[in-house]
Amino acid sequence: MTVESVRPKDTTATAEPPVAGGAVPLLGHGWRLVRDPLAFLSQLRDHGDVVRLKLGPKTVYAVTTPALTGAVALSPDYIIAGPLWESLESLLGKEGVATANGTLHRRQRRTIQPAFRLDAIPAYGPVMAEEARALVERWRAAAGVLDITYESFRVAVRVAARCLMRGSYMDARADRICADLTTLFAGMYQRMVVPLGPLYKVPLPSNREFNRALADLHVLVDEIVADRRAGGQKPNDLLTALLEAKDDNGDPIGEQEIHDQVIAILTPGAETVGSTVMSLLLVLTEHPELGDKIRDEVESVVGDRPVAFDDVRKLTYTANVVTETLRLYPAVWILTRRAVADTELGGYRIPKGADLIYSPYAIQRDRRSYERNEDFDPDRWLPERSKDVPKYAMSPFSVGNRKCPSDHFSMAELTLITAVVAHAYRFEHAPDSDPRPRIGITLRPRRLMLRALPR
Repeated sequence: MTVESVRPKDTTATAEPPVAGGAVPLLGHGWRLVRDPLAFLSQLRDHGDVVRLKLGPKTVYAVTTPALTGAVALSPDYIIAGPLWESLESLLGKEGVATANGTLHRRQRRTIQPAFRLDAIPAYGPVMAEEARALVERWRAAAGVLDITYESFRVAVRVAARCLMRGSYMDARADRICADLTTLFAGMYQRMVVPLGPLYKVPLPSNREFNRALADLHVLVDEIVADRRAGGQKPNDLLTALLEAKDDNGDPIGEQEIHDQVIAILTPGAETVGSTVMSLLLVLTEHPELGDKIRDEVESVVGDRPVAFDDVRKLTYTANVVTETLRLYPAVWILTRRAVADTELGGYRIPKGADLIYSPYAIQRDRRSYERNEDFDPDRWLPERSKDVPKYAMSPFSVGNRKCPSDHFSMAELTLITAVVAHAYRFEHAPDSDPRPRIGITLRPRRLMLRALPR
């Protein structure tokens, strides 16, 4: 499957994709996406490579194979749009790198990309290592049950803020950001799968809480930008790059674009990394032998000294544990696109304006792509085995020009945190822990309460 196979000039198909079963009046398949979306999406490939869904009054095309999801991600005929992005616009705006398209998106990528170049990432290493060690020390002092939701999002926000927006002014705001994101990402998922429009403006308690969190997060971002400008400092970080960025005419970019870009840096990065840290800690709890192997690898690489960023590239087993966690528990578990031209996909006609949906969770757990697909097996990412994974069957950071610009940054951060905490602790569930998946815009454990047992 190539990108050219979905170009309009190749369009010959007239057949409509099959409709998935189980739709109900008014809500269509939306009720199944609310009730058990992971199971629903994971079984769609049994009904076809492309399947039609009804979400309320809308028809959505579900893409189920690695090759076709890769083609959609790489083709210029499908843009960032659709139910997911419409639900996110209230948070991310329309002028941030996560939601923009076309020339605006390309310019924004050029602005932020230098901060995430491979040769730029080692400069963030000391902050990542410091925050990982601070996590371990805080847990040692707590000596009780840990709220892993709080701990995971706190470290994710702090690393993002300290590396990309250097300044102590983030310390007091990290907790508010985490609390706001928890409310917002749950509410936005509901708005995506059950698009009831005006009903979300009714002043019900859940709607009021959603609007309060949204307003507070926007206030926080304005405060961050104002504090930087008031301080008069220009550290070499991403926020300075945004404040000094120019548009295509050579003029400073607008305040709304700066605001939306800061949102796009803080919120998706913190949400996805925080969710993945939670999943990693769940994996270490339920598979203690993995933590033992990570501890042994850390000791063989660093000896008695603390783990440092420079050690990350040598911690290959630890990185494979992170990769396998990203496969089985991808924070970004659902994506949408919109066709901007009549196209053909998998032998089916996709009309201009149609919304497409696909699930990295379902793709990365598909039995057709992975032997023992439900097993947690870090060794499947050894070079001699990973070559057997079909193309696009593992893309937790997406592909093409929408690939997450911070993929190398995030992998280094996650590997370092995993190495530090697994070397220091074993974990066990506390009585009120609930490891079942929490379904929102991102995927993470529902309520993870753990005891950290020193090694």
